[in-house]
Amino acid sequence: MKTPIPFLSSSLLLLLGLVAYTPAPVRLDVVRVEGGQISGTSNKDGDVAIFRGIPFAAPPVGPLRWKAPQPVTPWNGVRKCDAFGASPMQGNPSPFGPWSAEYLIPKEPISEDCLYLNVWTGAKLAGEKRPQERLPVLVWIYGGGFNSGGTGCAIYDGEATAKKGVVFVSINYRVGPFGFFSHPELTAESGHKASGNYGLMDQVAGLQWVKKNIVAFGGDPNNVTIAGQSAGSMSVNCMVATPLAKGLFNKAIAESGAGFARPYPSLQQAEEAGQKMAQTLGASSLAELRAKPADEILKKGQGRGPIVDGYVLPKSIADIFAAGQENDVTLLTGWNEDEGMNFGQMKNAEAYRKQIQEQYGDRATEFLKFYPGTTDTEAATSQRNLSRDMIFGAQNYTWANIQSKKGKKVYVYRFARKIPATGEYAKYGAFHTGEVPYAYDNLQFIDKNLRPLEPVDHELARQISTYWANFTKTGNPNRKGLPQWPVYATGSRQIMLFGDQPKATPLPDGPALDFLFTTMGKR
Repeated sequence: MKTPIPFLSSSLLLLLGLVAYTPAPVRLDVVRVEGGQISGTSNKDGDVAIFRGIPFAAPPVGPLRWKAPQPVTPWNGVRKCDAFGASPMQGNPSPFGPWSAEYLIPKEPISEDCLYLNVWTGAKLAGEKRPQERLPVLVWIYGGGFNSGGTGCAIYDGEATAKKGVVFVSINYRVGPFGFFSHPELTAESGHKASGNYGLMDQVAGLQWVKKNIVAFGGDPNNVTIAGQSAGSMSVNCMVATPLAKGLFNKAIAESGAGFARPYPSLQQAEEAGQKMAQTLGASSLAELRAKPADEILKKGQGRGPIVDGYVLPKSIADIFAAGQENDVTLLTGWNEDEGMNFGQMKNAEAYRKQIQEQYGDRATEFLKFYPGTTDTEAATSQRNLSRDMIFGAQNYTWANIQSKKGKKVYVYRFARKIPATGEYAKYGAFHTGEVPYAYDNLQFIDKNLRPLEPVDHELARQISTYWANFTKTGNPNRKGLPQWPVYATGSRQIMLFGDQPKATPLPDGPALDFLFTTMGKR
């Protein structure tokens, strides 16, 4: 029986912030990185150095459109890195669903010339001399359905994390038809018999930059954690899977997203889609495609994402992990209580049960035990939970189980805090992306008129962000003064539930997720 799986549209996952934080423009000692010398700013307290808009690759424009990231173009003198680089090409960011303005990128600048990263560090910099500190490093990869996003986002600010003794780095990567586009001509010219995963290659290039340059900011290149949410979490999953990222990190934080239950398209499928897009654009050659204005490609191009290209991803995510070919990491992963994407009209109980019968046949009765629909209210709840579990829960749960069965440490969470909100926003609860400003201690950027946060929220943010910082430092989120977070095991299924306060508890819906993943895997 074929069952449609919810698809994450680009608009549905435009999950990035609009309000940019502007610190006091304090000149710091010059730092030398790949490409030349840079200067930055500091926070208002003067204890965190901030460098925004550091180029880590050449602008992917003109003949470099749809090419692997190339070495950064050197510059003369001291380059001011005091403002975010442009966000990658994408549609106009506008509030929708639960995502108010602070979750969206700035409306400008948006450009193909987007390969920039940012660094927040509390290390004492010493001009061009390397700092003595070797602080742990966290590299943040944003979400946005692989069709939107950028680092210039208030809730992705790195100051609070840097104050906890972690060097925070956030990297841009190409999205949409600029970051994920395949074509036979691109495959032929690549030298790897592959095309399509340019956004993932950007992430690898950013991690390589960190490996080579982070010592200058007081970071330890041998103690790097990659972290991301939604498509950023799927990216973290891809970075753990790809052989290109071997040796670039040793820990991973994956918030709501992975690529196990639904295989990514093949290179052949992606090339066929690329040829159709070229026809839509009226381009008969790669040269003509590269000559097209970016706005036209954005307007007529289709949403894209990772593919199994034989190079960046040699095999499916599931097959790479099954073969034990993934990069070795300690893992922290989880998902949110109310992040199901069915914000539209729900089917009533009768229509819901009929659909399940049609789609699942002889497994429908068992299915309805886990996702019942006796009443309209119950059916609506099941549809939301089913959307949550198919898109996110089953993915991250499967990764946790694989990690645990291999004898590797993994810590699992469920974010369940019903975020206080007014009006239309009150219905979304613990929504998709809702945990991010808690995990990075950035509640100060939340619109208090829409979300009148309570003291419990600020305490929860302090606790969660401390867990995240501890994990980044040591691979263990625990420390004295925090509720104990148990290591996850497939037998006990102990997780940390982040409700009004952290609490260790058995995962409440493990059997449902087991059934769902098995069912999805058979289709």
